[in-house]
Amino acid sequence: MTANGWFQIGLFVAVLFLITKPLGIFLVRVFERQKTWPDFLLRPVEKLIYRLTAVDETREMRWTEYGVAILAFSGVSMVLLYLMERVQVWLPFNPQKFANLAPDLAWNTAASFTTNTNWQAYVPETTMSYLTQMAGLAYHNFASAAVGIAMAIALVRGIARRESKTIGNFWVDLTRCFLWVLLPICLVVALVFVSQGVVQNLRPYAVAQVVQPQTISGTDASGHPTSKVVTQQIIATGPVASQEAIKMFGTNGGGFFNANSAHPFENPTPFTNFLQIILIFAIPSALTYTLGRMTHAPRHGWAVWAAMLALFLVAVTTAYWAEARGNPLLVGINQQASATNPGGNMEGKEVRFGIANSALFATVTTDASCGAINGWHDSFTPLGGLVPLVNILLGEVVFGGVGSGLYGMLVFVILAVFLAGLMVGRTPEYLGKKIEAYDVKMAALAILIFPLTVLLLSAVSTVSGFGTSSISNPGPHGLSQILYAFTSSAGNNGSAFAGLNANTPWYNASTGIATLLGRFFAVIPILAIAGNLAAKKHVPQSAGTFPVTTPLFTGLLISTVVIVGALTFFPALSLGPILEHLLMLAGRSF
Repeated sequence: MTANGWFQIGLFVAVLFLITKPLGIFLVRVFERQKTWPDFLLRPVEKLIYRLTAVDETREMRWTEYGVAILAFSGVSMVLLYLMERVQVWLPFNPQKFANLAPDLAWNTAASFTTNTNWQAYVPETTMSYLTQMAGLAYHNFASAAVGIAMAIALVRGIARRESKTIGNFWVDLTRCFLWVLLPICLVVALVFVSQGVVQNLRPYAVAQVVQPQTISGTDASGHPTSKVVTQQIIATGPVASQEAIKMFGTNGGGFFNANSAHPFENPTPFTNFLQIILIFAIPSALTYTLGRMTHAPRHGWAVWAAMLALFLVAVTTAYWAEARGNPLLVGINQQASATNPGGNMEGKEVRFGIANSALFATVTTDASCGAINGWHDSFTPLGGLVPLVNILLGEVVFGGVGSGLYGMLVFVILAVFLAGLMVGRTPEYLGKKIEAYDVKMAALAILIFPLTVLLLSAVSTVSGFGTSSISNPGPHGLSQILYAFTSSAGNNGSAFAGLNANTPWYNASTGIATLLGRFFAVIPILAIAGNLAAKKHVPQSAGTFPVTTPLFTGLLISTVVIVGALTFFPALSLGPILEHLLMLAGRSF
């Protein structure tokens, strides 16, 4: 570990803190329909959209109607993406003439991008046409992010309102999220990316003549030796910058290239690398201030932010330490950092960014439900790889995805307040609302869906040939690959250990199901909580009210997240990365 590495991590935290309040205020003004500076441009567009779609912007919805609207919108969008993938060979903007996707892969990709997971069981630059990338995948990057933000705002409204039967209008929230939040910022960011060297065009792939022809030897289907002289290299390009901006700002993570943000066409400079990780945390961090502002309890918003930050700092410190410490099995290799040597475990790292930025990027992308990578998590040390896995297993609430991070953390807040109420022997209260059995049951249901999905599908895969045949490493590392795949899918993260061949009928079907369960089975209980809280009367604070604005509350919230999240999966982690670490110290590798 170096002073420069700690400086970069510290700079990231400082910039994140500085943008949290202004962006949070802007989000409040957008969703409370207060005046904002882009109104003169965007209000006419908004009104036109409502007129064309017959949406009454003055009418609000009960939580049941809000939930039905989310499920219907997402379901129709998913079907349209599936159809686009199945017929892309006959559609325009396909200069490379890429074939239609197989049914199982098309299903998996449609489910993945609809749920903001962006799990990619394919090589994007050799599979997806420009039209599918732009009108299919990039559109879902916007839509899935907007749905998550709308859900978070609906839950915050439920907490803030008193004796109300409604929690807002989904179509209005969705439209305003598109027009005021995602599109303008992504337009500016895409131009910044282009200025730094991120490619943006619709031309066919470039063909370059290699300086030194290469002979590639192999065998044919009958086992006879073959050789081929390669004199040309195909260089993939395309509309990358426009997709890169929303990929990060919407915590999507699905890259235009298979190497994702380790590819110089997606992430060409240290500045773009820093900007990308700031974009990942920007909205999730700002929404904590939005929570405090809308509920008239700004100190509570900062208390939630502090809990998220504390969990993040523990994770990034552990990952940085583990990777900078290196691998003891690499005998005879200098792993000490110096002016000429990056040091540590550089396997799977992009040499432009090094250990500190790889550890920081891996922590940020898995704390949020993003999934973008600038290094291969499969090549991290066992404890370094444990950090991204645990980040997702905590429930994607350490800042988390856009919207999903806040509403996921608020579920833990309700549990924490309930536990505090049990400690003092009275009905728990949260910002003037009594937390009753119904609220706790819905919170527990929202939390239990995730471990049930992950552990059940992982168990089936580890005892079945169709599951174990895809792993690239035996032993505990192979278990980590399977566990990570379903954790990433159900947690709507989308990153992978990269050592698992996920493009099989089993994994395409099962991870697709996991993404849908992780996203949409949580919609109903969370919106039910919002509707129930909105209908309650306000209860004045008393001497027995547990304050939710203090360091004590922050500590209790962190404890709740760790106990409920991490300990649920401790047996599986013990047989995976923890066992692999102990065996590594004993001289064994996998």
